[in-house]
Amino acid sequence: MSDREELSWELFGDASRELAQEIADDGFEPDLILSIARGGLFVAGSLGYALDVKNLHVMNVEFYTGVDQRLAMPVMLPPVPSVVDLTGAKVLVADDVADTGKTLRLVRDFCSDHVAEVRCAVIYHKPHSEVDCEYVWKRTDRWINFPWSVLPPVTNRTPRVLDA
Repeated sequence: MSDREELSWELFGDASRELAQEIADDGFEPDLILSIARGGLFVAGSLGYALDVKNLHVMNVEFYTGVDQRLAMPVMLPPVPSVVDLTGAKVLVADDVADTGKTLRLVRDFCSDHVAEVRCAVIYHKPHSEVDCEYVWKRTDRWINFPWSVLPPVTNRTPRVLDA
């Protein structure tokens, strides 16, 4: 048995569809899906199509810097979504994995005072996560190789700091 969880593009398609079905079966009808970039973009897009939700927002959060390497705390990167756009909405926060849960907690707490309801959906959930997500495709304690991040970039970019 491998020490890593392997998610292929094909399996991701099945996983995201099953996750969407879990949300639909629960009767939750989000007004918008808030994606945590970058891994959550794939999840949010898939859920948006499966749940017929066209209103997708993105929140950029920096936390992981490599395999099992992370910053002390997650940091929101600009542009930060306007809470005006979230006010009164039923929000589904989408990400690829709830590992420590710190990123999900940051995003959920950011919008919880402004929205009617917020729930979280992830492909993978780890047992030590600070956040118990309402919707989970699979639980694991292994490192996950996602199809979108398992290969190195095709180019090496110099990191840039964006103005807020």
